[in-house]
Amino acid sequence: MCGFIGYINGTNVIDHHQTIENMMNTIIHRGPDSGGIHSDDKVTLGFRRLSIIDLSDVANQPLYSADGNIVLVFNGEIFNFQELRADLIEKGHNFKTHSDSEVIIYGYVEYGVEFVKKLRGMFAFCIWDKKNDLQFIARDGFGIKPLYYTENTTDGTFIFGSEIKSFLPHPSFIKELNKNALRPYLTFQYSSMDETFFKGVYKLQPAHYMLIQNGQKQIVQYWDKKFHAKEAPIEKYVEDIRTTVKESVDAHQISDVKVGSFLSGGIDSSYITSLLRPDKSFSVGFSDYEDMFNETNLAKELSDTLNIQNERKYISADECFEALPKIQWHMDEPQSNPSSVPLYFLSELASKDVTVVLSGEGADEIFGGYSWYQNSGKMQKYEKIPFGIRKALRGIAEALPKNQYSNFLVKGGQTVEERFIGEAVVWDEEDALNVLKPDYKNGPSVKSITKRIYDEVPGDDDVTKMQYLDLNLWMPGDILLKADKMSMAHSIELRVPFLDKEVMELAKNIPSKYRVNDIDTKYVLRQAAHQELPEEWAKRPKLGFPVPIRHWLREEKYYKMVKEMFTTDFANEFFDTKQLVGYLDEHYEDKANRGRYIWTAYVFLVWYKQFFVDM
Repeated sequence: MCGFIGYINGTNVIDHHQTIENMMNTIIHRGPDSGGIHSDDKVTLGFRRLSIIDLSDVANQPLYSADGNIVLVFNGEIFNFQELRADLIEKGHNFKTHSDSEVIIYGYVEYGVEFVKKLRGMFAFCIWDKKNDLQFIARDGFGIKPLYYTENTTDGTFIFGSEIKSFLPHPSFIKELNKNALRPYLTFQYSSMDETFFKGVYKLQPAHYMLIQNGQKQIVQYWDKKFHAKEAPIEKYVEDIRTTVKESVDAHQISDVKVGSFLSGGIDSSYITSLLRPDKSFSVGFSDYEDMFNETNLAKELSDTLNIQNERKYISADECFEALPKIQWHMDEPQSNPSSVPLYFLSELASKDVTVVLSGEGADEIFGGYSWYQNSGKMQKYEKIPFGIRKALRGIAEALPKNQYSNFLVKGGQTVEERFIGEAVVWDEEDALNVLKPDYKNGPSVKSITKRIYDEVPGDDDVTKMQYLDLNLWMPGDILLKADKMSMAHSIELRVPFLDKEVMELAKNIPSKYRVNDIDTKYVLRQAAHQELPEEWAKRPKLGFPVPIRHWLREEKYYKMVKEMFTTDFANEFFDTKQLVGYLDEHYEDKANRGRYIWTAYVFLVWYKQFFVDM
């Protein structure tokens, strides 16, 4: 796990060595062990290393091919590198390291850009092919590792790298707020567009690579996550999951440094931990709210059962509010998922003992774990009424005051594309538009963002459509981004065995009735996990990573802290601050639960202050 930054030189005359050093220093947390630079008349590359596999200096990056023609900077891990290495040696390639990085160089030499399809792992990399004047930039199939790029520069410099903040020291980079990003953020809670909150800075999408040659750019998708169910007895899929997930955990624990696991009371991290059996697991909870927001006792209980030492920490509200600016600085873009806060402290806790941790992200999206995917019994009965009738009733209900009955009729008369925008829904879109100043109302609608993904799977059932949306929007935009940025903030590598190409290829075949049904969500995965876990863990409902934000915001200290931010001059640039404070007061006085509305706006302002006021 590392970080890199690079650029194709523009027309301005600059000190490339000093520039890339300054850029590298902003991401030193991603690679505190060593740094390296490549610079020639066309390209400048910088790399920060966190040593995981082959700890020797010979594995430092940038790495070069034997003839010096190919230059590589690479962030991540390739879990089938030993198999690929053996194939490449057989074809006559000589390796100077035992690292997984070098297989990318000779894989490219042997197979060209199509070699990316052979990689099993989490990665973002850049290959500079000097002979062919070709820049080859790629990102893994799930988006576990981040990769950004921009041409928003004064002289045509093309910049790319692991974190946006590393672009800032480049003298040609134009730092500018993307006004269109705020509107959808308020509803999604994360940056949901290809273009980021920095104008002209884009994310390379998961499962895509970019080729830059002779000034021309081409972006290619090399893999997809579409389901194509195949009928088979559920017992077969249970056994296939057990075998494939176990093999993935085995591959994900390959390391030359200490490995541990994150552990909550839920099935996903518990299943991974039970297969891994590390020396230590790590858990966090919240002081003063142990009864409502604490799974550490469950984690300790399972650790004791597995004979694993459990390290845990209780976090205070003061600690969380104090750390929030630093958290948003590490995130690069505003991200108000409350679980980012405990994940930051969980990573800090683990970093004292290990350099690699395994975690349970991805199981919900792949195997259907969210409650949204499972209709209530009442809704299932209601949906037996012809859709045309339900749609007409919806029209009537939309004119009525909002309550549980009218909301039920509205939902029952909507298609899945109309009602489901992903796992996170914070601000009602109408409320978001009302609170925003005119310059910030022009961003894309929520539905326009989800439509391009839904359009890829028009014939699938509702459960599969929802999973596909979350796999391609919510997971890379929220879940995986915070996992990478919060772990890297403390220089540890977070690995996610459920998000493995082989696991996904298996999951693609599983019929939706085995994923989500009347009995449970993640049904077939729970059957597989039951073979490894006590029954109460295998059947435990999903709790997520609950954070007591709504309670904190009803305490005078934090109410005043947020109100001070909401009434700043720069807050008035974006929001109708009178309305924003009205929501805050309404929540503080316990008249309504506006906790997430408040937190999402507050997080944006904390982020903006970090990058545009204080910097």
